[in-house]
Amino acid sequence: MTRVLVLTAVDVEARGLAGHLGLERVRQSAWPHFGAGALEIACVGLRASQLPARAPELGPFDVVISAGACGALAPGLAAGELVVPEVVVDAAGRRWPTTSLRRVAAAGTLLTVAEVVETSAQKSRLWLETGARAVDMESAHILDWAATRGVPAAVIRGVSDGAERGVPAALAASVRDDGRVRPLRAVTAALARGAAFADLLQLRAGTEAALKSVAGALATLARHG
Repeated sequence: MTRVLVLTAVDVEARGLAGHLGLERVRQSAWPHFGAGALEIACVGLRASQLPARAPELGPFDVVISAGACGALAPGLAAGELVVPEVVVDAAGRRWPTTSLRRVAAAGTLLTVAEVVETSAQKSRLWLETGARAVDMESAHILDWAATRGVPAAVIRGVSDGAERGVPAALAASVRDDGRVRPLRAVTAALARGAAFADLLQLRAGTEAALKSVAGALATLARHG
C-alpha cells in the first residue's frame, strides 16, 4: 500500500478534505490532522511555516502531496477546476518537477509566492511573466521539504478564485500563519467594505468547489496507488 501524506496550508482545507474522504481526526494532535488507510492529511500553515515543527508527529509516507486551494492565473480556469502541475516554480526562478501520479494527469506550471495576490492586475502580470497556470503560497516549500528527504512529491490543487479576481488583503489577514482561520475577523473585514462581503461569499463557494475536486482526485489516488 502506498502511504500518501497530504499537506494543506489552512485548517479549513484539511477539515474539508478529511470530511469529503471520511478520515478521522488524529486525537493526539493539537492541530488539524486526519488519517485512515493510505491517506494522512495535515495542516502545516501558510507558506508551510509549521511543517518543521509538526513533521515529527506525521506517520511514515511514500509520497507527499501539496493539496488545497489555489488562485488561477491563466484566463479561463474556473472555480473548482483541478490544477496538477508538472513543475512548481518560485519567485526566485527555482524549479521543482513533480512526480507523476497514476490516473491524475499533470500539465503546466504552478507558481508559489510569498504574499497573497490581491488583484486581477497582479495575477495578469504574474501569468505573463511566468506562464504559470495558477498560484499558491506553499507548494514550493512542501516540494523542497520532500526533496530533502528523498521522497517523491506532487501537487493537487483546486481553483478557488479565477484570474479575474484576487483575494482582498483584509480577508487574507483573517488566516493566521499557523493556518487557523479567524471567522470573526473575516466577517468584520468583509462588512467594513460592501464589495468585500460579496468577495468573501464567492471565495468561500470557490474554496468548497476546489476542495471537492481535490478530494475526488485524492480518492482516485488512494484507490489506485
